[in-house]
Amino acid sequence: MTLRDALLQGTKLLEEGSIASPRLTAEVLLCQALHQERSFLYAHSERALQEVEWIHYGRYLHQRLNGMPIQYITGRQEFYGREFRVTPDVLIPRPETELVVETVLNLKRDARRIVDVGCGSGAIAVTLRLETLAQVCGTDISAEALAVAANNARRLGAPVEFVECDLLSAIAEASVDVIASNPPYVPLGDRAGLQREVREHEPEAALFAGPTGFEIYERLVNEAPRVLRRSGWLVMELGYNSRDRVTAMLGSGWRDVQVAPDLVGIPRVLAARWQP
Repeated sequence: MTLRDALLQGTKLLEEGSIASPRLTAEVLLCQALHQERSFLYAHSERALQEVEWIHYGRYLHQRLNGMPIQYITGRQEFYGREFRVTPDVLIPRPETELVVETVLNLKRDARRIVDVGCGSGAIAVTLRLETLAQVCGTDISAEALAVAANNARRLGAPVEFVECDLLSAIAEASVDVIASNPPYVPLGDRAGLQREVREHEPEAALFAGPTGFEIYERLVNEAPRVLRRSGWLVMELGYNSRDRVTAMLGSGWRDVQVAPDLVGIPRVLAARWQP
């Protein structure tokens, strides 16, 4: 079978399986099987597919047809212009989460110490370390996620410290200039309404906060004053339609509360300065 025929057959299977962007998906999966770039497919379209390549390609098509996100199949996802490795142990970094990074850079580029709470793949922590001169620490309750994050930090040359703990429990008092977080914020009752790729393949601990979806927000807002220095910032990604309720959690001592919308106008990132 030639590469052209393999691509056509893969596209047809994905179309029949109602997979979005079937042609592009087939190209990406075939490139993964070949360990080549997409341009190779068209420069060598008559090249015969080797048996081992066909086996890998078939497995990748089967995985995608069964709902596995393409990022977990290829093990890669771009974030803030850099390639991060991802596994099913970590949430796939989304483009809208880049707004957390941009908000931190706009508010406190001169921060001395930043903590990324629930760091997952390390996308926020690694990016902030490479974009600032701050000392950066990433925390997570998952040892498997921290292993992925540490690998990304090594690959990208970012000297980030990673700590296995629950939220901010291992962080010293009054030691941080910025807390950044993309916390779990999906209510448990919304599980059935999630996309199949998310519901069946991404880590539950990174998705679900509890019955209301606001449990982790409440804990972060309550714990942040202990570790923030005076005039330090708390920057959190917001779930859909959560702005008002999260803002209402910010009681006495919080100043300069602001919310940044994403590209489609949805309130996406909340920032507040601790000034008791």
